[in-house]
Amino acid sequence: MPELNNIQNENTKELHRNHEEVIEREFSAIMDRGNEIEDNTTGEIGDEIKFNQLLLEKINGLPAKPGVYQYKNRAGKIIYVGKAIKLRNRVKSYFLNGKIFDAKTKALRKHIYDMEYIITDTETEALILENTLIKDLKPKYNILLKDDKTYPYIRITNEYYPRIFSTRTLIKDGSKYFGPFTDLKGMNNVLTTLRKIFRFRSCEINITSETISNQKHKVCLDYHINKCDGPCEGHISSQRYNEYVKNAQNIINGNTRELEQKLEALMTELAEDLKFEEANAIKYKLLLVKEYSSKQKIVTTDLIDRDIIGLYIQDEMCCSLVFKIREGKLIGKRHFIFHNVMDSDAEELIGRTLQAWYSETDFIPSEIYLPNDFEDIEQVSKWLAEKKGRAVNIQIPKIGDKRKLIDMANKNAEFILKEEILALDRREQVIPRAVLSLQRDLRLAKPPQIIECFDNSHMQGSELVSSMVRFVDGKPKKSEYRKYKNKTVLRNDDFAAMREVVFRRYSRIIEENEQGMANATKMPDLIMIDGGKGQLSSAFEIIKELGLDKKVIVIGLAKRLEEVFFPYESEAVLLPRTSSSLRLIQQVRDEAHRFAITFHRSLRDKRTLQTELTEIKGIGKKTADTLLTEVGSVRRILELDDEELSKYLNQKQILALKEHFKDKMVEGEEE
Repeated sequence: MPELNNIQNENTKELHRNHEEVIEREFSAIMDRGNEIEDNTTGEIGDEIKFNQLLLEKINGLPAKPGVYQYKNRAGKIIYVGKAIKLRNRVKSYFLNGKIFDAKTKALRKHIYDMEYIITDTETEALILENTLIKDLKPKYNILLKDDKTYPYIRITNEYYPRIFSTRTLIKDGSKYFGPFTDLKGMNNVLTTLRKIFRFRSCEINITSETISNQKHKVCLDYHINKCDGPCEGHISSQRYNEYVKNAQNIINGNTRELEQKLEALMTELAEDLKFEEANAIKYKLLLVKEYSSKQKIVTTDLIDRDIIGLYIQDEMCCSLVFKIREGKLIGKRHFIFHNVMDSDAEELIGRTLQAWYSETDFIPSEIYLPNDFEDIEQVSKWLAEKKGRAVNIQIPKIGDKRKLIDMANKNAEFILKEEILALDRREQVIPRAVLSLQRDLRLAKPPQIIECFDNSHMQGSELVSSMVRFVDGKPKKSEYRKYKNKTVLRNDDFAAMREVVFRRYSRIIEENEQGMANATKMPDLIMIDGGKGQLSSAFEIIKELGLDKKVIVIGLAKRLEEVFFPYESEAVLLPRTSSSLRLIQQVRDEAHRFAITFHRSLRDKRTLQTELTEIKGIGKKTADTLLTEVGSVRRILELDDEELSKYLNQKQILALKEHFKDKMVEGEEE
C-alpha cells in the first residue's frame, strides 16, 4: 500500500512538472513574438488579448515562491486578488491566449493593466493573506462574502476568574470567542445552561489574587441566592473555577459525553461517602447537561466531531452552509452568503467557505465532508492541520449515509439562499406610502420614485441662481442636489431662468446616457417646478424640445393655495390637506427653496464682503480674496485679534481695517 501511494505521488509530481513546462514554453513564445502595443496598453485583437510589454516583463520576473498576487486596472484599482503555491506559474497561466477560460476570467483578462505581488514564507500564510485582502479590498472579480458582523459570539474573557457572556464586538485581548451564532435562541439557551451548571460570575469587577488577599471586594446578592460561587472573596479557587470554564468550552463545542461521565463518577463517589446533599447538587448539574444534550438532533451513530459543508448557487449568489456535528449530534449551523459568483465557481466557493469558517472559529473537527473537490485542498488541509495540531480527514462522499448528510446541507443552503433572494426582492420593491399616495392622487402611470424639483432665487434682480433637489423613494438624496449660477439670464426673468436651468440639467443627463457612461444619472419619474402656470410652461417648453415630454411627468406647484398644475390643463388639482402626498411635495418644494436661498445668500455675502474690503485703503482685490477665503465673514474678521490678522495683513492694513469697521465693532460690544 505505501508503494502504491509513492507511485501516485510520483505521477502527480510528474504531471505538475509537465504543466509548468507547458506554461513556461507558451509564455516564452508570447514574449518572443514581441506581444506589445505601441502605447503599452492592454488591447484585444480577435479572440486574443495583447497585454502590454511592461506587464509581461514584470510577470516573467516573478519568483517561483508562495504568495499573493493583485491585478490592477488602468485606473490603478485592484480588481482581483489570488494566491499561489508558485507565483511564477500561477500568474503566467492567466496570460496564455490559447488556454480556455471561464466567463469571469475572460472578463478579468480584458481589464488587467498592472499587477503587484506579496511573497509569503508558506502556502498557509498565502491562504490567510488572500482571505484578509479580499475582505478588505472587495475586488470586482473576486467572489465577495456578505459581511455578517451583526451575529453575536460567546466570549470567555482572559481574566484570573473569566467571565462568559454574549457579544457582537471582538476584542483581541486573549479572550476566546465561540460562534458566530445565527440562532440567538440557541445561543441564549447555551448561556443559561452554563450559568445554572457552573454559577459563573456576572459582575465586571477586576478580580486578582491581590484584590482577594486585600479583601477589596465583597460578595453580592448572586452569592447569597446561589447564583455565584463568590470568587471575589476567594470562596472558590482560581484552579477549580478555570476547570469549570474548560468544561463550559466543551459544552459550547457540543462535547458533553466526557463531562457527563465525570459528573456521574463524582455523584457516585459522594453518595458512597454519605455526602447526599453534595451528591444531589451534582445530580442536578448532570440532569441539566443531559437535558441540553437531548435537545440536539442525532444524525450519526458514531461519536466523531465533523463539519458538513453544503452549497447552493442561484442568480450570481451563493449560500454555503456548515453543519456542526459534535459527538454524532447536530449542535448548530453557520451559513455564508456570497455575491458576484457564477456556476463555474463552485470549487472556489468551497475553498472560500473553509477559509471564512475556520478563520473565525478555534475548534477544528476531526472530519470535514465536502460536496466537491477543489483546487486548493492540499493548502487548506495543511492550514487546518497546523491549527488543530494533527491531520484533519477531508472527505468528498459520493454515496451512502455520508452523501445524505451532504444532500441535507445542500437543501438547507438552498432554502436559506432563496429566503435571502426573496428578502432582497422585497426590499427593492418596497415603495413608501407617501409615494404611492402621490401616484394615486395625481393619477400617474407608475410611482414617482425619483422626484426632482427646481426653484429660482435672486435679490432685486442680482445674483440670479437656481437649485435642483432630488428625492428618491420619498427621501432627499443630498449627494445629487445641484446648484446653478444663471449664465444667459442677466435680468430678473424667472421664466427665462427656469428654461436655462431645466435645459442644462436634462441635456446633460441625455448626453450621459447616450455615451453609455457607467454612472450615468437616471431620468426622474416626476419633475416639479416651484411656481404657477408661467414657470411650468417655460420648463415644459424645454422638456418638449429635448423630447422628454412623453417620458417624464412635469407639474407646477403654486404656493398660494398649494395647487398642482399640469401642462396644457387649465384646472388645478387640489390634493387633500391631510394627505401624505401633499406633505411629500411640500417637503420637496421647501427643500428646493431652502437650497436656492442658502446658495444665493452665500454668493451675496461673499460679494458684499469683498466690495466692503476693497473700499479700505491699502487692501486690494487679492488681499480681500484671501481674507474672504480664509475667514469668511465680517463678523469673523472682527473677532480676530491683531496676532491672527497679521497672518493676512500688515500693521498698516490692520489699523485701516479697524478704523473702517469701528462702528460695527462698537455695535457688537453693545449687544
